[in-house]
Amino acid sequence: MTDKSDEDPNGTWVPLDIDLGSITHQGLVRENNEDRYVVMRFVRSLENLSSNVDECLLGKGYSLSGHLMFVADGMGGMAAGEIASSLALSKLIELMVQTSAWIMGIERERDARIVEARMRKRFFQIDETLKEEAIADPELQGMGTTLTVVATLGSDLVLAHVGDSRAYLLRGTTLTQLTTDHTLAQALIDAGIAKQNDPVVRSMRHVLTAAIGSLGDREPQVERFRLRSGDQVLLCTDGLTETVDDQLIVEVLSEARSAESACQSLVDLALAGGGTDNITVVLARFSAPSANGTRVKQD
Repeated sequence: MTDKSDEDPNGTWVPLDIDLGSITHQGLVRENNEDRYVVMRFVRSLENLSSNVDECLLGKGYSLSGHLMFVADGMGGMAAGEIASSLALSKLIELMVQTSAWIMGIERERDARIVEARMRKRFFQIDETLKEEAIADPELQGMGTTLTVVATLGSDLVLAHVGDSRAYLLRGTTLTQLTTDHTLAQALIDAGIAKQNDPVVRSMRHVLTAAIGSLGDREPQVERFRLRSGDQVLLCTDGLTETVDDQLIVEVLSEARSAESACQSLVDLALAGGGTDNITVVLARFSAPSANGTRVKQD
């Protein structure tokens, strides 16, 4: 995890510009693509059309915007995996739109706690939706999906996660995995029974201990982080991480001139490594706005 001093919710909040990239690929072996992703921008704004209040007191207008990034890797055989991942993302968006009181900033601890609680509740609601669909259609029984969600507003980041898709933070040359793998392999490591490179761990890394559709009472991972200018946040399915190691990811993210080109390079590397699974990559690169309001390019 990142240094807690860097993600202190009470630290200095600063606006950050964002460069986004995203790509998905079926891979070279699978007959269909069960990965799904969504990248969205949300906005709250007020425009002053007419007033006799002094402009120095009122201002010309107010605008606040942030971004959402969702990645889901479906499972269940045949078309069930595609349905599970698609349904999870569409239900999440539906639940967000139906929220009557949007919180567009989490500088206050109370607001941050509400956002975190809402995210946990939504994961359980999505889990119930998938279960209901599977009951209604026997062909969908056993379907499920990973779900990794990142919401950013300025330098605030909220993460919610279930499964073995991943979110990473690249800060400088250090790549940190923000998410915890909900797999039997990770459970063995956490219990001290085995180490990362043990054969038994490698054989269990695809066995999920938690997924949307079979969540039960297991809590999703929900955390907050504080971003800095120059940070890069990567979301991906295991089609990338199974074939491209951390060092190669760091090299690509550090050398690419744009988020979009970095995503393409990562997928190309995964395909070159065999492309045995669906591959999805979403990348956000953060930078401080320049004095004239244009983005400071991160080369």
